[in-house]
Amino acid sequence: MHTGLGARNGVTTEENQMMLITADRVLVDTDTYLEDGAVLTDGETITAVGPREEVIRQASSDAEHISFSGTVMPGLVDAHVHLIFDGSPDPVAVLRATDEELLGQLRQRAEQLLHTGVTTARDLGDRNGLVFRVAREIEKGSLPGPRILAAGTPATPPGGHCHFLGGEVSGETEARDLVRRNVAAGAAVIKVMTSGGGLTKDGPRSWQSQFSSEELHALVDEAHSAGLPVAAHAHGADAITEAVDAGVDTLEHCTWMTETGFDLRRDVLQRIIDRDIAVSVTVSPHWRMLPKVFGEERANVMFDQVRQMAEAGARVIVGTDAGVQRTGFDGMPGALTFYAHLGIPNRTVLDMATRRAAEALGLGGVTGRVAPGFRADLVLVDGDPLKDLDALQRVRTVVSAGRRHEQD
Repeated sequence: MHTGLGARNGVTTEENQMMLITADRVLVDTDTYLEDGAVLTDGETITAVGPREEVIRQASSDAEHISFSGTVMPGLVDAHVHLIFDGSPDPVAVLRATDEELLGQLRQRAEQLLHTGVTTARDLGDRNGLVFRVAREIEKGSLPGPRILAAGTPATPPGGHCHFLGGEVSGETEARDLVRRNVAAGAAVIKVMTSGGGLTKDGPRSWQSQFSSEELHALVDEAHSAGLPVAAHAHGADAITEAVDAGVDTLEHCTWMTETGFDLRRDVLQRIIDRDIAVSVTVSPHWRMLPKVFGEERANVMFDQVRQMAEAGARVIVGTDAGVQRTGFDGMPGALTFYAHLGIPNRTVLDMATRRAAEALGLGGVTGRVAPGFRADLVLVDGDPLKDLDALQRVRTVVSAGRRHEQD
């Protein structure tokens, strides 16, 4: 039954008691299709996956039936977004708006993520807890959107990267206090800016470190004591090393910058692999423009570093950095083509954006797979994404936590 929940790109239904989805193929593992398959959901949960006729027999007579000619696959996981920003050439300018004005924009951006096939997103930088409010609205079912794991206000030193979000701290005590405030507000992850970044024009350069070892260790200890992982914004090779030493759980960007170029440190990379620290390299959907922005030689080095980390065995996951300069909230399909360009097989690219990302975000037993007992987070796409990633540009239906969202 349609409810008029206001899905901008289509129709959102109430959570169904039972939904039967039949399709030409169901992606049930990294590179395994179940041909002529079916998925049965009950509320938020997948209850059965198998051959079409077998699953049909398990469905109740009043189950909603969606007959589809394409592929059913797990919902996508974007490990790095910023709903607070608008993806314009000057995304920081949007912060001149009031919180209530921003809240309306955040809701639209969350819905845009959903209609691109993203059913889980990790937001890594917010102002005044606005993303927490949006995440709660989605969880209650009053707003269409993906499940959001929000960090709240990121930690940065006075005048540091993204200081305008309100997370300036100095010293171990202030670092711990910020973690506690984010925990109390409902954070699912703690974000720390271990290096500078290009978004902050008056702050430290991207390759420069921002925190002392003592401050980083205090922040990580406080977060882990609260049961939360730490995501470290780390462009600089020194900052990456310092974040690994402090025990962070994910490295964001991980570009290995130095004052004069790049320095992928093999000993540090091996520690990243040994400690199973996930690397979210945050590739823009407009990655083909990077040679024009950074110069062809620098861009090729950056591309090759990602290839080297993946080939060495690092757990690379997909984040788009949606919200920063010229990076919108519909870019996940375009971003995935970058990894195929590096020669990574499509099956592995899809795994990086589903199962592997879910595991890195602590949701490995909840989402990222089409299997009984997992959350009903599904995407129905025309075509065969294992053969052609462009199939992800043709999303027809998204199911998030058992709610169906049809595209126009």
